[in-house]
Amino acid sequence: MAAPRTLFLEAVLNLHEYQSKRIFALHGIPVPRGEIAHSAGEAYHVAHQIGGKVVVKAQVLMGGRGKAGGVKLATTPAEAEERAGQILGMNIKGLIVQQVLIDPAADIKQEIYLGVVLDRAAECLVMIASAAGGMDIEEVARVAPDKIVRIPVDPAIGLADFQARQMGYGIGLDKSLVREFAAIAKALYEVALASDATLAEINPLALLGDGKLVALDGKIVLDDNA
Repeated sequence: MAAPRTLFLEAVLNLHEYQSKRIFALHGIPVPRGEIAHSAGEAYHVAHQIGGKVVVKAQVLMGGRGKAGGVKLATTPAEAEERAGQILGMNIKGLIVQQVLIDPAADIKQEIYLGVVLDRAAECLVMIASAAGGMDIEEVARVAPDKIVRIPVDPAIGLADFQARQMGYGIGLDKSLVREFAAIAKALYEVALASDATLAEINPLALLGDGKLVALDGKIVLDDNA
């Protein structure tokens, strides 16, 4: 008699961008000093505290916010208040925007993709990096697979320094940035381990005008069975 089959239902829990970036910060990954706002008035005060240009970003668990009008630039606190008023309550693919993230506007010189994904077949986490940041990694894989570097990580050893540097060189980073990139990659791997994540990604990891790497957007998907 055959043994009974066990039905395993895979469940996941997505975190908002601001939640993911707060976890990144706890692990030493550089993120913008943004704050969440639940009203247009709160957006004004956050933008005032930040000073300068800001980006108002809808916080919904759905991609394509920018194309839907859920990401807007504001040059003053009053404009941030106006932009937040336009975004709050917006319907993005069936989800109503109830909060926005106010981040400082960034002087972006280059966008990089960096992620960690659970490969169940290989029974390990896989680091993925690409110089084509700002795009969905699935789209990059379809149109430019040569721009993606994948490194399976032995769970008994973890992400080694040489592997993290190998990714940096593999996507064509300038030598002066490889050490900083490697530190961020190792921290992201630790985020995935500590959070029981099936996915942890930074898209984009931006090279700014001042030469620093900053996680401008983030996503963490938790395994709800963990």
